[in-house]
Amino acid sequence: MSHGKQFTLYSHKGGPNGWKIVFALEYLGLSYETVYLDFHKGEHKGPEYTKYNPNGRIPTIIDHKNKDFVLWESGAILVYLVDKYDADHRLSAATEKDKYLQLQWLFFQASGQGPYFGQAAWFSNFHPEKVPSAVERYQNEIKRVLGVLDSVLREREWLVGDKMTVADIAFITWNSYARNGLLKNDESFNFDEQFPAVAKWHQAMTTTPVIKNVLDHMASLR
Repeated sequence: MSHGKQFTLYSHKGGPNGWKIVFALEYLGLSYETVYLDFHKGEHKGPEYTKYNPNGRIPTIIDHKNKDFVLWESGAILVYLVDKYDADHRLSAATEKDKYLQLQWLFFQASGQGPYFGQAAWFSNFHPEKVPSAVERYQNEIKRVLGVLDSVLREREWLVGDKMTVADIAFITWNSYARNGLLKNDESFNFDEQFPAVAKWHQAMTTTPVIKNVLDHMASLR
């Protein structure tokens, strides 16, 4: 592969976690080439990919201007990108206290939002057998996580400090799935009405030009 771009990003066209990295790369003006893995062909589990990411998941980056440094796990990648390439703190916290708060929310996204929203998607759409109790459990967890976010965002515009950071953008893609059909069989669920502070925050992020362009590109690949 030619390394005309600084980064190679291994991702998936529909996978939420890879697009979080694209938000950051675009926002920071970093050049990259995306390799979309075909999950149906098992490319994410093949040796050509697992030599970089033994977990066989996406995303993974290679930073060709840093001795081909390889990193996986989306939260770790976001921290790396802003620590190394965001000296002006365009997309990251500036003070020591806020850096730890930024990590707090990135950990919450990785341990709370991602797994629960992902399991809700799996048991609702892909699991070969219907398991209503599992669907109910994970849909309830979606509401719980959104409730945590809403309780905080009622008091402030952004999760950390007074601007959008990687802590905020990490939540965009899974929240979009929740808003647009992840709980489609729960007639009582209304993202905008039940979680208005989250809805306002989500709207503020997804209408920024950089993120809107990425989301439009993501939609064009479906």
